[in-house]
Amino acid sequence: MAINNTKILSKKRFWAGVLLAQFLLFYLFSKIDFIIRLAESFFEKQKAIHQSLFSKFNFSVGDVFYVLLAVLLIYLILRTVLKRGQRNGVRLLIILNIIYFSYQIFWGLLYFQDPISEKLPDYEIKLDDAKALSLIYLEKCKRTRAQVQEDRNGVFKVYDKNLVVEEILRNQKQLPQFLNPKAGSDVDSFKSSLFKDIMSYTGIYGYYNPFTAEAQYNPKLPSTHLPFTLAHESAHQLGYAREQEANFIGYLIGVNSRNMDLKYSTEYFVLKSLLNLIVEQDEKFVKAVIARYSPGMKRDRLYEIMFRYRHSGVLDSFFGFTNNIFLKTNQQEGSITYSYFNDLLIRYEKEHQ
Repeated sequence: MAINNTKILSKKRFWAGVLLAQFLLFYLFSKIDFIIRLAESFFEKQKAIHQSLFSKFNFSVGDVFYVLLAVLLIYLILRTVLKRGQRNGVRLLIILNIIYFSYQIFWGLLYFQDPISEKLPDYEIKLDDAKALSLIYLEKCKRTRAQVQEDRNGVFKVYDKNLVVEEILRNQKQLPQFLNPKAGSDVDSFKSSLFKDIMSYTGIYGYYNPFTAEAQYNPKLPSTHLPFTLAHESAHQLGYAREQEANFIGYLIGVNSRNMDLKYSTEYFVLKSLLNLIVEQDEKFVKAVIARYSPGMKRDRLYEIMFRYRHSGVLDSFFGFTNNIFLKTNQQEGSITYSYFNDLLIRYEKEHQ
């Protein structure tokens, strides 16, 4: 019995050492351009295979995988803590090694791609630039808002999500080549999340599953959020790991769209992002812009506020905190700060619009 326990302890140490070695190895890999290029090439191949395979299912395979994985991990942790089976500790470490390795190969290394900002001309962003652009997008929003459908309460409503997805897939292939060398896809791998009821209380609109290449979204979102969320998640499917770069690619996908639902949602996101940037320095200006919203935009804004109010609570705070930590550990800004997106937006608009 003592010999068996010694062997199990030795295995635990071995797999714990492998996990630590992986942490160090992938940290070193993140500093090597050649490795990052390999990761980008591999992503294109695995994405095509995974999307082709998992898009055939009409439910989120990735969410089912997460549920089964969570159940297995909880079971092994409890068995290990309760000391009812020492081998469970070894199994737990093996699974953690496999998951961590798969995550890094499929997705994690993409956080260290060359940033989009290096492809745009240097420009010192000033507050007046943000203000001027916010006024332009205010007028754009007002014009586009007049062309979209409403529900019986006069709030913007997306009635056909599939048309939005078709437009997103089409527009992926029309992105500026100097900004986006990545290949678009014809595969609809957008899935309604199995956790949609919980998501409404977390402040999470959507997420990308690196193990199945599916883009999950919350179908219960206000329609002002939904089309742009789909565009944002499609940017992750293209291979943009950083959140604010996915926002920027989502903006490029939606801003000149022929689909008015996608166009309005994108313009409205841009306007809100600019106002969030400005409000810290000139709250009076932001209030004046909001006062100039069209009646329809004001109804949409009120509905968003009520949605957040109805779904605020402990989960919202917890997931906001954990998401903030995740972003910062992956070389990104925190979840509250959107200055990088606005920087890309203003520099692009100055040069190309």
